[in-house]
Amino acid sequence: MDYSAYPRNDVLCIDMRSFYASVEAVKLGHDPMKTMLAVVGDPSRSGSIVLAASPALKQKYGISNVSRFFELPNDPDIHIVPAHMADYLQVSVEITRLINQYAPKEAIHQYSVDEVWVTLNGLHKLFGSYWEVAEKIKQDILDSFGITCSIGIGDNKFLAKVVMDLHAKQVGIAECRYEDVEEKLWPFPVEDIWGIGSRMKHNLNRMGIVTLGQLAKFNLDHLKKRFGVMGEQLYWHAWGIDLSPVYGDFVKHEQKGFGHGISLLRDYTKDEVAVCMLDLCEEVCRRARTAGKIGKTIHLGIAYSKETGGGFSRSRSISIPTNVTMDMYQVCLQLFEEFYDGQSNIRHVYVTLDNLFEKAETQLNLFEDRSKKTDIGYVMDAIRDKYGATAILRASSYTDAGVTLDRSKKIGGHRA
Repeated sequence: MDYSAYPRNDVLCIDMRSFYASVEAVKLGHDPMKTMLAVVGDPSRSGSIVLAASPALKQKYGISNVSRFFELPNDPDIHIVPAHMADYLQVSVEITRLINQYAPKEAIHQYSVDEVWVTLNGLHKLFGSYWEVAEKIKQDILDSFGITCSIGIGDNKFLAKVVMDLHAKQVGIAECRYEDVEEKLWPFPVEDIWGIGSRMKHNLNRMGIVTLGQLAKFNLDHLKKRFGVMGEQLYWHAWGIDLSPVYGDFVKHEQKGFGHGISLLRDYTKDEVAVCMLDLCEEVCRRARTAGKIGKTIHLGIAYSKETGGGFSRSRSISIPTNVTMDMYQVCLQLFEEFYDGQSNIRHVYVTLDNLFEKAETQLNLFEDRSKKTDIGYVMDAIRDKYGATAILRASSYTDAGVTLDRSKKIGGHRA
């Protein structure tokens, strides 16, 4: 492969080791790398997810982020703590501010709460080589927050991310340039590579592709024919090539739709789901109103409990775009009545409003005073903005089937 035509950058991918668990360990005054600690979504539920396990707990008992609370061993040395999402977000913001001392904001791409890309092009005169900057950032994060991080260095985001996953988590800082791809990446199985999930792994394995090196040497035309654009991306990634931007505003501004869903903590019946759907429609329409958007297509997704399995996902377009909660709710009810099997308990509900238009494009209706219906929503939004998200709610939200009150206490689905 001739890499002369491809851009070369100094990109760091910085990942906080067991971030949630590390924050909690520091709060308790313990060493995050040595103490055994598990962050559990809801310790009052035995089936709750282990959101994070400290490195020591992972090493001794094999606990991972997909383990359940009841799977934790009965060891008095293990600290069990509930999630505090607001704390993790605050620490994440402070870490980004620290990194901002070494690179301008347009060179920082926050990938997740515990992972960030940083482009260091042209900064060597200020802070030294990219290796020196990586070492300084790593030490500053440890000194300031007590948290250990892993850093990958590459010519682009993909190489920085993959070498961080495969090598830096063992040695602290690792580097992979175009010329290193064959040695440092090709021997690894495809499922170890960022962007390749279990389904893609299965498909590639069936084609005789087990390692990244085999993927790189596979016929590009066959990959494109089998997987389309994704096949082409997989091929170029196998050669370490990634043309995604390393500078700029990485926030996606164009809103394609508004969605809101929930995984229920227990099985819901048909009648209870109607209350849950209303709460979800309220939130979706509130966000649409805030953005000055209306939508013409309404989608409802329902997943049944594990005992029965299955569910459905259906959408319907309406003649006049809307952001009125009850308009959306009535369509969701229609979809539910049409496609619900009539007997299964429900465990997940999701609603979306898309096919968006600007609010000013609303079509008038001679037979309905739509302005009154819309004004009610905006008045409720104003009250919530001033006095809090739960300052005014529909009566159904206060029933056992309502989800708004409980979700108002959470961030990202977990306790704040």
